[in-house]
Amino acid sequence: MRHYEIVFIVHPDQSEQVPGMVERYKTMVTGRGGRVHRLEDWGRRQLAYPIQKMHKAHYVMMNIECDKEALAELEHAFRFNDAVLRHLTVAMREAVVAPSPMMKEEKAKSLSDRGDRGERGERSERRESAPVPAADAPAAAS
Repeated sequence: MRHYEIVFIVHPDQSEQVPGMVERYKTMVTGRGGRVHRLEDWGRRQLAYPIQKMHKAHYVMMNIECDKEALAELEHAFRFNDAVLRHLTVAMREAVVAPSPMMKEEKAKSLSDRGDRGERGERSERRESAPVPAADAPAAAS
């Protein structure tokens, strides 16, 4: 079996149906003995250029391992689903399970948003109220 990375974008009006679509696509892959190594829902994002007069779309990325027949069935499902605006399949050398740069960016963005709202200050106050003994303090990561 081969490894693939698939990104597809869904019509913004169909965002509520994305979890059901993802489950259906996962079942197509696993039903033929394949595996889903990574699944990331990037949410609704701005498009680089309008597609069918849409400026935003819902993005989903999957890293899968499957045979050619399962991949053909999956791409057939993408083609005949009107909600899927575009899809891209890339063959990979090995399974990728680490978070993508898009998810790392989202995590960093959510952490900085918390800091802007003052939650970091609350966290530091809690640290001051309950000091950690020097012998039990974790070593700093380099």
